[in-house]
Amino acid sequence: MKSREYYLDLLHGHIKNPKMIAHSLASEAVMRALARRFEADEDVWGLAGLLHDIDVEDTQADPLRHGPEGAALLKAEGLPPEAADAVLLHNEKATPGRKRSTVFQHSLAAGETITGLIFAVALVYPDKKISSVKPKSVTKRMKEKLFAASVHRENIMECEVIGLSLDEFAVLALNALIPIQHELGF
Repeated sequence: MKSREYYLDLLHGHIKNPKMIAHSLASEAVMRALARRFEADEDVWGLAGLLHDIDVEDTQADPLRHGPEGAALLKAEGLPPEAADAVLLHNEKATPGRKRSTVFQHSLAAGETITGLIFAVALVYPDKKISSVKPKSVTKRMKEKLFAASVHRENIMECEVIGLSLDEFAVLALNALIPIQHELGF
C-alpha cells in the first residue's frame, strides 16, 4: 500500500471541486474513527473514506459507473482489496446482485453519507461551524426528509447494522469532524 500523501495527490488529480475534496477529507476522518471503534486498520479504512469518490468527476456521477471505475483504479494503484471493494459497494446501484455485507462496507456507506447531513446541519447554524452542531440536531434532522433531501438516510441508518445507534454514530462522526472543520471550510 502506498502512502496517504500518494493517494491524496491521486485524489487531487481526479477531483477538482473543493466541496468534493472536503467531503473526501470528512469521510476519511469518520472512517478513521470507525476503524478505531472496531479495532480495524485505521490507515486502510481512512484511505477508503478519502478515495471513495475518486471517480465521481470522471464518471460525471453516473450511477452505473461511479464506484466500479474508482475501485478498478484504486486496485491498480495498490489499495488493499477490501478497501477497493468497500469503494465499489458504497454505490450499490452500480453493483447489481451485490450488496454490502461487511462491517467495512457498511461503515463506508454510512460514514461518507453522514458527512453530508452534518455539513447541512452546520450551515443552518448562525456561525456555520461543525463544532456548534449538537448530536441531537443531527438525529432530529434525520427525520426531516425535506432537509438535505439528497442525503440517503437509509445509508446512514446502516450504522445500526454495524452495532451503533444513530445517537452514537452522530457523536462519533461529529467528534471526528470537529478537529478538521477548518480544513473542511467550516
